[in-house]
This record gives sequence, structure tokens and C-alpha cells, in this order.
Amino acid sequence: MLIVLFVGVLVVLMLCGVPVAFSMAATAFASAVYLWGFEDVPLHILIQQTVSGVNSFTSLAIPLFLLAGQLMNGSDITNRIFDFCQACVGSLRGGLGHVNILCSVIFAGMSGTAAADAAGLGTMEIKAMTDAGFDKEFSVAVTGASSLIGPIIPPSVPMVMYGVLAGVSVSGLFIGGILPGLLMAGGMMAMVYMYSVKRNYPRGEPFSLKRLWNAFRHSILSLMTPMIIIGGIWSGIFTATEASAIAVLYASVLALFIYQDMKPREWVLLLRKSVLDCASIMLVLGCVSLYGYVLTRTRIPVLLAQSVVSLTTNKAVVTMILMIFLLFIGCFMSTTECVLLFTPIFLPLMQQVGINITVFGVVMCLVLMIGQITPPFGTCLFILCKNAGLGMDVVVKHTIPLTIPVLITAILCLIFPGLVTFLPSVFS
Repeated sequence: MLIVLFVGVLVVLMLCGVPVAFSMAATAFASAVYLWGFEDVPLHILIQQTVSGVNSFTSLAIPLFLLAGQLMNGSDITNRIFDFCQACVGSLRGGLGHVNILCSVIFAGMSGTAAADAAGLGTMEIKAMTDAGFDKEFSVAVTGASSLIGPIIPPSVPMVMYGVLAGVSVSGLFIGGILPGLLMAGGMMAMVYMYSVKRNYPRGEPFSLKRLWNAFRHSILSLMTPMIIIGGIWSGIFTATEASAIAVLYASVLALFIYQDMKPREWVLLLRKSVLDCASIMLVLGCVSLYGYVLTRTRIPVLLAQSVVSLTTNKAVVTMILMIFLLFIGCFMSTTECVLLFTPIFLPLMQQVGINITVFGVVMCLVLMIGQITPPFGTCLFILCKNAGLGMDVVVKHTIPLTIPVLITAILCLIFPGLVTFLPSVFS
């Protein structure tokens, strides 16, 4: 009865259009009433659990990384990064496609979200590629696929949420995402090259050391942003949360005082937008904490783990089942909602079967990223359709093939966990 209540109420409310946060809170309260009776529901404990969900030092990284991404998109930082990437790989066959992906790799070390990449760099990249003679559909597909690198290479907002809920090191997750992120980028560049040869897409200007040096000199301060964030976490100088504050401070100094392409009023507007974006995430995070508390009291995750283990104890099989489930559910829920909702549910199962929680966190983010560019709720999909003026069916048709490297990377991480654990073990 509790399982029916927990799943049924949540699904019905969400199908009726009730926001996820309120759906989870209502489900948790209804289950609490069933457990303790209406008169004996410990309201003070439920309120404390809701508040404790956001009262975390680690959670501070979420609004700060969101603000850092906004500042970089609102200033000349992204343009300088694009020029540098063009000087690096623009001379290859399908040059601007490779530039698109390399830009996302660098920008991933600053923003932490796929939407920031698609909204910021995306518009500029699509225009540059179409002006150079690439098909618009292909330009949008590469932009959409490359934006998925954003939450894998640190910093990563979804990894912060997973780390908070799973009780694992966010810094370990960040460093563990570096190799999978680079592997994703390499696979996408290989596919861009194959498409470019087949369709005879143009090269950029011939490679020139002088041009590369000039572009590097022009963009060196922008390029230092991911180096400061990743290097500081890597070396242990500061934590992931402190890195987010450093990123905001550094981006603010660049935009306001060095490049001087942002006015104080614009900075305040971006701060306000980041606060509003973060408020919705924090509301969900608080309700997830409440949902997780009641869920734990019902012992549903333990019963679920025992049910699965009774069928199979093979770690690889269980992991693949969870991966397929996340691939499906990611099409209908945002990455944030999926991470917040299913991490507490899967955690007992992962612990019982012996799945490495850090590895699964990276794989979870990889798989859920595909949902960002699939209907009906893909955030990046909506951004790309709006920016390019193309129909959703056209964008999905051309973008899905370029997500193959994402799936391959996720599978490789499961087969070879060292892809995730090697760097954290070296620098622990």
C-alpha cells in the first residue's frame, strides 16, 4: 500500500501538471499521514528535514556556479574562447564543428550546466557554422551534442546535487568526470570528421602558429578560469564550493574591470536571474530531503534493493538496469529532478550490490544528459529550437546520432571504472 501511495500520488500529481517540488512534498505528507495518522504527524520533524535539505555548505556551489556561467555568457569571455578554439582546430576538415566541441570542453570548466553552454555559446556557434557553409541542421546538432559535455567536465551542478544526496566527495566526482568528458569530446570530434568528409564540409583558415599565439594572448585570462577552478580543486587549495565563489569573483573582475564589457547594472540583473534560477532548484532540493526522509521511514528503498537482489546480484546487470531506466526517465524529467528524486532510492541498492557510488554518479550524469536534447522536456532542445528557428522533430533527428559517444562513454565507465576513479585516486 505504501509503495502504491508513494508512486501513485507522485505520478498522478505530476501528470496533472503540479510542479515536481510540490508533488514530492504532497506525496511525502500523504505517506506520513498513512504512517503515523493525521493527528500524530511530526510536523516539526518534517519541517526540519525540508530545511536541512538546503542547509548545506556544499549546496552553496549551485547558485555560485549558475552565476559564474551567467557572467561568462554576458561578457566577452565566450567570444575570446571561440577565437582561441578556432585558431587551434579550425584548420581540420569540418573545422568549425571541432571548434564547437572544443569550446564546450573549455566552457564546461566554467559553467557546470548544459543549458548555459547551449544558450551562451550556442547562438554564436550556430551562426558561425551556417555562415561558413555548414547545413543548419548539422550546426544545431553539433551544438546540442557538445553542450552535454558541460555537466561532465567540472564544475557540474548535477554532480554537486548527487554528492550532497549520496554523501560522496563532490571534489572526487568533479575530478572523476574529467576523463569521461574528454572521451565524450573525442568521440564527437571523430563523428564530426566522418560527417565532414562524407558531406565535404569546409576547413577553416590554415593553421598558423602566429594566429594561435595572438588568439591565446587575447584570451589567456578567459582560459585561466577553468584552470583556476580545476587546478584549485585538484591541488586541494580549495573545495568545490570555494571554487564556485572563486569562479564568480574572477568572472566579475574580468567582465567589470579588465574587459569592461559589462556595466554594474547588468551584473545586478544577472545576479537576480541566477537567484531566481537557483530558488527553484533549492525548493526541489528541500522537498527531496523531506521525500527522502519519509521514504527511508517506509523502508521502500531497502525493499526495492532486496527485490532486485533476489533476482540477480550481478553488479553489471543491476547497473545496466539502472542505466536503461535513467535513459528512459530522463526523457520525461529534467536532470536536476532525476538526480534529486532517484539518488536516495537507488543508494541502498548500489550499496547492497557493491556498485561504486562515485562511478555511478558520473554515469548517472552522462545518461541523464541525453534527456536534455530529447522531447518532451529537453531544456537544451527548446533552447536550440528557439535559437535556430527549426522544428523540434528536425533538431532531434539530427542530434540523436551525435549522442552515441555519450552512451559509449557511459558503458566504458561501467566496464572500466578506472576511467572515473583513476584521477581522484592519484590526487586524493
